[in-house]
Amino acid sequence: MKRWTRYMYTPNLPLGKGGERVTASPEHRSLSKNAAKEGMVLLKNEGQVLPLASGARVALFGKGTVDYVKGGGGSGDVTVSYTRNLYQGIKELDLHVEVFEPLVDFYKKEVENQYQGGAEPGMTLEPELSEDLISGAKAFTDTAIVSICRFSGEGWDRKSSYDKDVVPNEHEWSLTAKAAKIFEDGDFYLSHAEQKMVEAVTDNFDKVIVVMNVGGMVDTQWFKGNSHIQSVLMAWQGGMEGGLAAAELLFGLGTPSGKLVDTYAKRLEDYPSTYNFHESESYVEYTEDIYVGYRYFETIPGASDKVNYPFGYGLSYTTFDWSVLDLIDQNDQFTLEVDVLNTGKYAGREVVQVYVTAPQGMLGKASKTLVAFKKTKLLEPGESQLLSLSFSASDFASYDDRGLVAKSAYVLEKGGYEFFVGTSVRDGEILEYDWILDEDRIVESLSEKLKPSHLSKRLKADGSYEELEVGAGNNPDDNDLNPLTVEETDGFAPLIRQADRYTLWPRKNTPKFIQLIDVAEGTASMDDFLDQMSDDELGHFLGGQANTGVANTFGFGNLPKYGVPNIMTADGPAGLRIRKECGVNTTAWPCSTLLACTWDEDLVYSVGQAGAKEVRENNIGVWLTPAINIHRSPLCGRNFEYYSEDPFVAGKLAAAMVKGIQSQRVAATVKHFALNNKETNRKNSDSRVSERAAREIYLKAFEMVVKEADPWCIMTAYNIINGHRASENKDLITGVLRQEWGFKGMVMTDWWTYGEHYKEVKAGNDVKMACGFPERLIEAMEKGVLSREEMKVCAKKVFELFLKL
Repeated sequence: MKRWTRYMYTPNLPLGKGGERVTASPEHRSLSKNAAKEGMVLLKNEGQVLPLASGARVALFGKGTVDYVKGGGGSGDVTVSYTRNLYQGIKELDLHVEVFEPLVDFYKKEVENQYQGGAEPGMTLEPELSEDLISGAKAFTDTAIVSICRFSGEGWDRKSSYDKDVVPNEHEWSLTAKAAKIFEDGDFYLSHAEQKMVEAVTDNFDKVIVVMNVGGMVDTQWFKGNSHIQSVLMAWQGGMEGGLAAAELLFGLGTPSGKLVDTYAKRLEDYPSTYNFHESESYVEYTEDIYVGYRYFETIPGASDKVNYPFGYGLSYTTFDWSVLDLIDQNDQFTLEVDVLNTGKYAGREVVQVYVTAPQGMLGKASKTLVAFKKTKLLEPGESQLLSLSFSASDFASYDDRGLVAKSAYVLEKGGYEFFVGTSVRDGEILEYDWILDEDRIVESLSEKLKPSHLSKRLKADGSYEELEVGAGNNPDDNDLNPLTVEETDGFAPLIRQADRYTLWPRKNTPKFIQLIDVAEGTASMDDFLDQMSDDELGHFLGGQANTGVANTFGFGNLPKYGVPNIMTADGPAGLRIRKECGVNTTAWPCSTLLACTWDEDLVYSVGQAGAKEVRENNIGVWLTPAINIHRSPLCGRNFEYYSEDPFVAGKLAAAMVKGIQSQRVAATVKHFALNNKETNRKNSDSRVSERAAREIYLKAFEMVVKEADPWCIMTAYNIINGHRASENKDLITGVLRQEWGFKGMVMTDWWTYGEHYKEVKAGNDVKMACGFPERLIEAMEKGVLSREEMKVCAKKVFELFLKL
């Protein structure tokens, strides 16, 4: 096929064997289900109530029985031909399971009425049960399954119990006022109606199982200490087949093997980020510094008592023994050989995790830092596997942003280092091996970047706070041109001007111009190709282009005069998101948090590979995934789209996702770079963070993906970072991303940022999406604040991406 032909036409050619379509194929739907099963986490199973037996009788309680949430809203939403809720999943099983149907019929009717009234899946009210339904179910069975569901989405955050005045602000994705008021005390906790339903169930049934259809952290206290609730399965938002995946696990068609990638505290208020999350719409102070998630709960005095379920935790139907057979140290490159034996009665998988405890030294450290993990294959009873886990001393270095050891450097402080091996951050043992440094060691010398000016304090390992110097802050709206209004920067209007600039479909090439194919075939240089373009053409090329084909998130390119196609993008990460009107249904994959809970790089690679095949089959070249921001707070409305509170887990699994996507010659787009940990006022909120926390926590996953997977695209975030807009931040984009990490790919903005286009170009942000402001670039050139060379540097990165597709 001629180069870039797929991108020039609306009809697609199937990529499956024998001419079948791969998009939403049976193989992909099966992979989605199996991935969901691998990431579901069994939190509780007292009395071995699970797995349920074939032929069991069950009563299904909770509107979540039928009100199934496959994923979050916004860019994480996709159009599918069906979803399978828990009830449908159970009925799909060939195990002769009997369900108390009157109760299901009641929920179906109630939920459907709310849907017709405008409610979205997961945003419905819990209906009140009648005594007749409860007594009828009790007479039918002694086993109840309670389903709780939660929905959140792009552009708005969840609220806490003391944020009663916080409501979702105006945003891209619709949310009814009624839905916003469902949870009076915040949707982290059960609503009053849900509490009443759970009490009715626990009062009347001997065996109670809870299934949590959620996208992220929620309250676990209501079932943790409740002896009347024997079993809890965190089923997450499992994609289109999540209900079937959960049903298979409940009835023993598979063994849970997921592990938590977040710490589950007793109360929302126990997370250090909660108290100031909604303090201001204009800023967030990251005062907890590097002590995020388990780094906080395992380090800060008294915090460990606030944990219900620790990071890395997850039960199984079977049991395992493991032992460390060897620890090899070769020039500070460590390898642990761990033998894992299935000692139980069910086939299952186990995850071995390695943590390092560093000396507190001058900088202060988290008590444990994850440095390696590996998941076994499916082990039959009595079967064992030898796992090899490797890591380097540089993996647990700390960044010194104050110069206490070495300014602007990653350092290893002198003292003894301990290695902890286990199946969670708490379940394991310290190895009888101390790695000792007699003197401080500089691992990597860098230069100061992203220095905060308004962060007043930060947490220390002993629980006290270090006061920081507050200086004169940067004004992100400083401009060498007359500033644009919000209306001019935020919306669809500019796109109309730009869409008219060029014909969307390539015309017959004119021989006198060097064509992009000439560069691809090596008969012309990139420099000569760029030099023939006018300033006006370059300016238009550095902005996004209007949709073609099935796309609904725009694209870039569209210079038919030079043989440059219009390459379309598609949203992610939960699947290929395209125009509903086109009639193409795609595969909805499990949410990113669930995929992270698999701790399985090979599986995540397979999901990325399969998803990319659907992207390519629909004539789209760039998939806007994965999103890898940190779960700093349970209140972030977009946590379902992100991986973990821990950057190492996020980095490893996202790197696998990127490799899978790009194996199909589809560009992965790692987002949102960086510190996009809050959706409220996301385009104008300042993330105030220390350089150390930025580098060790919030940038680390991006760094790992860049160095391990070579992503072809990065998307910058909406927010401000220490007074500088992320999309205009030269320290971040050129200094850290390109110069320090060696990133060679293309950088794009998020859609309709408040950033000034010429400042984004100067920072190294190659393309402004969804459209650019070429007239502003020309004006900036005329005023001497932007050069043609700076535009050429950005354009070259975009053209280099085209050569990879």
